[in-house]
Amino acid sequence: MSKKEDSRGKKGSHQTELYAEVPLTCLPIVYSPEYNITFMGLEKLHPFDAGKWGKVIRFLNEEQFITDEVIALAREASEVDLLVVHTACYLNRLKNAILEGSREWSLVVATITEIPPLLFLPNFLVQRKVLKPLRTQTGGTIMAGKLAMDRGWAINVGGGFHHCSSDKGGGFCAYSDITLAIKFLFERVGGVARATIIDLDAHQGNGHELDFLEDRRVYIMDVYNRHIYPGDGYAKRAIKRKVELDWGTEDMEYLQKVELHSEGALNEVWPDIIYNAGTDVLDGDPLGGLAISPQGIVKRDEIIFRAAQRRGIPILMVTSGGYQKKTARIIADSILNLHRQGLIGEEAVEGAGPSHVPLMMSKCVSSGATFSAI
Repeated sequence: MSKKEDSRGKKGSHQTELYAEVPLTCLPIVYSPEYNITFMGLEKLHPFDAGKWGKVIRFLNEEQFITDEVIALAREASEVDLLVVHTACYLNRLKNAILEGSREWSLVVATITEIPPLLFLPNFLVQRKVLKPLRTQTGGTIMAGKLAMDRGWAINVGGGFHHCSSDKGGGFCAYSDITLAIKFLFERVGGVARATIIDLDAHQGNGHELDFLEDRRVYIMDVYNRHIYPGDGYAKRAIKRKVELDWGTEDMEYLQKVELHSEGALNEVWPDIIYNAGTDVLDGDPLGGLAISPQGIVKRDEIIFRAAQRRGIPILMVTSGGYQKKTARIIADSILNLHRQGLIGEEAVEGAGPSHVPLMMSKCVSSGATFSAI
């Protein structure tokens, strides 16, 4: 598979900073302090931990798995980048849903994020404090897609906005990062003709399902609680392997189904994988309604990465939902376990073939930027 591409990509593609070369001195772990949302405490009105991404990085630093210098620094997706998937009408609605005199209010963003007070704040503040972090995470997913092709694996510590489609957001998802990552790969990376989405968030991934409803190049496996949001029957038509769970599903049943169906899906097709690794399956999650232990989540992620490694398939992981304070620790523990198991890191790409460049775990000098975990 040819991996040759540049920031412009194939003929007709727009110029983008998201496919700029990342030095081999960077791990294919993508993050920016810009991911974290802090806005006068309003972020606390939603059960989502809007600072969990920085906590994951801090835990990985404390365990001495990474340093800030070896992380690939995420870039914000520009409007032109977003227009690869999103309609101009939808992006405009995020900017100025309601006009009152010279004030621009934020009805659409308040609805998507499920934080009603955002409605009464000027849109320029909402853009800066809420949407810019989400655009940066979206850029991170697109960057991680290319890194996965180059290195064999990549993890965006954020992203996974699987309720957003090209023209509609919802469920704290304002941008369709999974769809964008796949469309960028199709348009810009030679030889990428198919993709599989394995969505293991507790909620149905109706956003990317709507985007790929008629696209046979994309195979979707979705494992979710059948009784909760969004219950989008129309979007379910895009799912090639649907696994619907009941309230309180526990580790044994869950892991058996994940392994059985992921193996089945990857035996049907042999494409690149986007893995939506939501932690809202955790026991006690206020929105997920399942009963998976922290150890079960760590094992789940290992199952998916091991299946990809065994087949030599590039894999991109995004972290998606998770509505308890302890989810950041679980994500970090899962990443550490993947490394211990030889599923990520330099040894994970050994023998993957000439299309994968060797990974060097030394100081990253990408674009001269430095940052600290939050």
